[in-house]
This record gives sequence, structure tokens and C-alpha cells, in this order.
Amino acid sequence: MTDTDTPGQNGYSFSDQVGHLLRRVYQRHTSLFQQYIPDSQLTAAQFVVLCTLRDHDGSSLVDIVKATVIDQATIRGVVDRLKQRELVHIGHDPTDRRKVVVSLTALGRDLVERMEPHARQITESTLGRLNPAERLALDFLLRKMLETDETE
Repeated sequence: MTDTDTPGQNGYSFSDQVGHLLRRVYQRHTSLFQQYIPDSQLTAAQFVVLCTLRDHDGSSLVDIVKATVIDQATIRGVVDRLKQRELVHIGHDPTDRRKVVVSLTALGRDLVERMEPHARQITESTLGRLNPAERLALDFLLRKMLETDETE
């Protein structure tokens, strides 16, 4: 607890809570993304979608939502902006014309490749002063917290 924090009657301080700390770390990570990524038009959400399509080209919107954990309404906007920049192509599944399929264009694939070193630097800066054991422990604990979520 810092000097500026004043816990409530029961000693509860929101700034000491895991959700608040995770949010602050995520905000720092997002700020680092904007600082290090040379493409000022590219957002973290857009980059994650491009990486997902690199790994699973020809994905449906539902598949992208599952892979990125970005909600359906937001994904539509992200994909539309990527399409406007000609980084993705939107088509229909040949066996089910109702199903929208998103694929990387050559321009999109090239952008992902060029941004990867910057993304690695963002991760490195986010982890900051953590030593290798702390990094491993953090990764383990975050994944364990997510597993708990998935089993409930």
C-alpha cells in the first residue's frame, strides 16, 4: 500500500487488489505497444487478429473471437479496419456461404513479420526487471488462473 492509499473501514484498499494490479500492468503493456510499434495505425487488438490469421489463415469470425478473446462486436470493427488497410481479405466459406472467412493478404502477412521483433521488445519491456525465475513463475501463475476460469 502506498502513502496515498487510504483503506476503507475494513482495511480494504482497491489498489492492493489483484484486478487493479493486473489492469495497471495491462495499461502499461498497451502503452508500451503504442510506443514501440512503428505503425501508428496498428492497435494491439489488430495485431493479435493478424497474428491469429497468420497462425490459422481462413478463420471465421467465431474462431477469431475464441482465439483472441475479443468480443464479437469489437472483432467486427477490428476486421473492418484491417480490411480498409488491405491487410485482410473477407470472403465466404465455399461449403457454407453464410460463414464469413477472414484471411491475411500478402500485405498483412508482411506487416506481421515486420512487427514481430517489436512485439518481442514489448513483451521484454513489460516483464521489465523480472529475473528468469520470476518470469517463469508469472507465466505459470497467469496460466493457472486462466485454467481455473476455464473449468468453472
